Amino acid sequence: MTMPRKNLLAAALVLAVLWAPPIVAAGDWARTCAGIVLAVLTGAALVLNNRAPVATTAVVAATTLVGTAAAVCQDPMLATAWCLYPVAVARGPHTRRLGITLVGVLAGLAAVTGVSPGLGTRVVVATAALCTAWLVGTAVGRQIASAREAERVRVQLDVARDVHDVVGHTLGVIAAEAGVTRGLADASEPELRGTLADIESHARDALGEMQGLVRSLRHPGPTLDGLPAIIATTQAAGIAVHARLQPHGPVDAEVGAAVVRIAQEALSNVVRHAPRARCTVELWETGDTIALRVRDSGAPGTTPVSPGTGYGLHGMRERAAALGGAVAWGGTVEGGFEVEARLPARRS
Repeated sequence: MTMPRKNLLAAALVLAVLWAPPIVAAGDWARTCAGIVLAVLTGAALVLNNRAPVATTAVVAATTLVGTAAAVCQDPMLATAWCLYPVAVARGPHTRRLGITLVGVLAGLAAVTGVSPGLGTRVVVATAALCTAWLVGTAVGRQIASAREAERVRVQLDVARDVHDVVGHTLGVIAAEAGVTRGLADASEPELRGTLADIESHARDALGEMQGLVRSLRHPGPTLDGLPAIIATTQAAGIAVHARLQPHGPVDAEVGAAVVRIAQEALSNVVRHAPRARCTVELWETGDTIALRVRDSGAPGTTPVSPGTGYGLHGMRERAAALGGAVAWGGTVEGGFEVEARLPARRS
């Protein structure tokens, strides 16, 4: 069930259980009309909660208080707590003092008014609902932030390893070529020029790779629209790639970057391990999930990659897990290899 459907169900329950009975029993035309208007505003805010959580939380809180004062609402801030939860997930980890202060104020208010029957009970329930929504949302938000920070650290470590590999390998080659040339006392000018040209080429290649790594640190990563370019690069390497990319709506930048990186690693594995294989890349959406599948037919005379080997495959899994998704891989019946990733299709 997607979040909009959950919001729709929450709005229907709140309106049917907490608003409709007192509106019907109002007996006053003015209060009935006011109750209907307030209920419509509350329902619309609940349905649209994912788009603007802070604004909808304020709207639902205001309509609930006004409706309670007009005796056309029996909601002890349960709808407000529903809207407050995503706000707490997004902002709770960064506003610890404010959260503690609000919880303390609400708890104190509940303690003071709890001695009064009726109103006191409602305030206690409202306090419990709001505090629970905030505390649980904050805890979830911290877990999400922790996972994203772990992913950021992992990416930085990957970049550091890439820098080490690029610089170390290139400097080693340059040093070897320079040493050999220096040891040739009778080397001709063409030989010296050829060696210098090789050294220059290696240095330029390393510089280009280093610049690419720096760009990857300055920008958040590729977007989902970059997937066709990755496929085209693989085709230029001699792989017969057939792409089936279904149209999709706007996708969160982190999710789009993860899909592209997973596809890039999977296609790189095809180039390395099955250079004569046919490959299929599929991208589609199912409900609130965006899915990617990269499958190759295997290459004659080569051994398919066994599941669980290679840092790239585990890197895919870690990248997807940080966003709440999953990656699976394994051999196919035809002797090829398949990678399938499923990630939440969060909207940007």
